[in-house]
Amino acid sequence: MSNNIKERHHHLNFAFRIISLMHDNPLLPIFRNPYKLLRAAGLKSGQKVLEVGCGPGFFTIPAAKIVGKEGFVYAVDAHPLAIERVKEKIKKEGIKNIKSILANASDTGLPDRSIDLAFLFGLRYIAGGLENVMSEIHRVLKPGAVLSFEKTRGSAKKLIEEVERGGFTYSERQGRIFLFTKKRNSRNN
Repeated sequence: MSNNIKERHHHLNFAFRIISLMHDNPLLPIFRNPYKLLRAAGLKSGQKVLEVGCGPGFFTIPAAKIVGKEGFVYAVDAHPLAIERVKEKIKKEGIKNIKSILANASDTGLPDRSIDLAFLFGLRYIAGGLENVMSEIHRVLKPGAVLSFEKTRGSAKKLIEEVERGGFTYSERQGRIFLFTKKRNSRNN
């Protein structure tokens, strides 16, 4: 590897380790309850759910518990250490309804119209760009399915406009969680 690639790889790994320290802190759920946020996002028993940018899995295990044995969670991240950490947590918890996927969220490899709900939480930067990710989420969501987006920075109006350009309709806000519905008559449903 060239020095620039090695340096970038080192910085990405360092950043992931810092995020892991924060997300794996046993005090974090007191201040940022994953179950409360996921329920506000619309997760329910029996759903097939896509978690975009799962990181070290702070939301992954709670999402799997909410959707239950009849549901399933696809946890996607572009960072190999994130997927490795999620796999460790899945094994430790003995949970069978999660599949971790090492992929850019703009190309998940999931079948068309196979997901009931997708959520993006805590992402300040989206690998592949928001427009490409919205296109992929639109492709994998069933008609009328929900996309839940946690606004972390910037204008709420701009976020709504960007997501709506991707074929979604803004439906409501639950605190920092913005809920959108896939338009039934847009882009090849």
